[in-house]
Amino acid sequence: MKNLQVSKKLFLLPFAFCLLPVLLVGCNPQKRAEKKLEKDTSLVTDFEGSLVFNDVTLDQADEQGRPLWKVQAKKAVYTKDKKTARIQNPTGDLFQDGKLVLQIKAKSGEIQEDGKKVFLNGQIVATDPRNGAVLKGDQLEWRPKEDLLIVRDNLVGTHKQLDATAKEGRYFSRSQQLELIGQVVGTSKDPVLQVRTEHLIWQIPQKMVIGDRPLQINRYKGQAVTDQAFGNSGQVNLNTKTATLKQNVQINSLEPPMQIAGNSVTWDLTTEMVTSNEPLKVFHRQQQVTLTGNQGQVDLKGKVARLSGNVRGVGTRNQSQLQADRVSWNISTEEFDAVGNVTYKQVNPPLHLTGPQAAGRLQDQTVVVTGGGGANSGGRVVTEIIP
Repeated sequence: MKNLQVSKKLFLLPFAFCLLPVLLVGCNPQKRAEKKLEKDTSLVTDFEGSLVFNDVTLDQADEQGRPLWKVQAKKAVYTKDKKTARIQNPTGDLFQDGKLVLQIKAKSGEIQEDGKKVFLNGQIVATDPRNGAVLKGDQLEWRPKEDLLIVRDNLVGTHKQLDATAKEGRYFSRSQQLELIGQVVGTSKDPVLQVRTEHLIWQIPQKMVIGDRPLQINRYKGQAVTDQAFGNSGQVNLNTKTATLKQNVQINSLEPPMQIAGNSVTWDLTTEMVTSNEPLKVFHRQQQVTLTGNQGQVDLKGKVARLSGNVRGVGTRNQSQLQADRVSWNISTEEFDAVGNVTYKQVNPPLHLTGPQAAGRLQDQTVVVTGGGGANSGGRVVTEIIP
């Protein structure tokens, strides 16, 4: 400890001498440490070879003399081998590179391996004063050389960006990054959404939440879930308020009642715009209309879907089919505009039309195909089909 730093070995070596009256002979070199110990401790006893200190301050420094940790405890009991200290009601500070990174408190704890590890148990609270993050749990382990704080059993993390729960949390103090493991639930305040997964990395300075396992994102308005998103992996940028999902992505919207699927999707939570530069599938649950394309975007707020590249549309109820280079679909009015190599088919009555442009409604088989107004169009041709 700081008060007994006779060597860099920690606070344990001086305990072998100068602490008990029967050992005071020949200990003049340690008088200063002894006086400082007496000043900091109200009572020192020897119980079956163990040393007991009341109201004690313990600390440890690295090879350069910089503090690693400093802990105040109501009581400290050292084992016979002087390598482990059991402490009661500890509070203190944890340091990295000589700078304060965490403030801690708990009901009990242990200092092991000559101060290389600090364990705390019961009602753990660890606070990073740099960013305001607070970690709570049942067990805590501090490994200063690994720059690692581990909180086990019922982790609860709170911050102005995000609240999180998990079985375990690993906090890296230099990068201010929290790794959440097991039954992870993260709830952000702005935008209001919830992330559920088994493994999540929260980069606090970057305001980024990253999941490399299957995850689910719930979007809320008030207490109600309005949208759900799924993917094999993904990330949420709390600064730009966007979510990016990868592999087997599916977004379910309540209003409009849409299902959007793709392999790489970006969801702007402010504008409610879903965008993908890869194949995208859009399905309207009530209208029973499906659109697919090589890329596209869905404006959930404006209720418009725009797809391009080998676009195909299918009306399930009447088996009508549309194919074009580009399609814009007004979800509210159920109308579409198609441009480029348009092909339209329907079963009843049988019909097959082609043209450069088309507009209409797939579900009631009302379609207008036009020849366009270009110089090479051969004149404008309009065909109207009304079943």
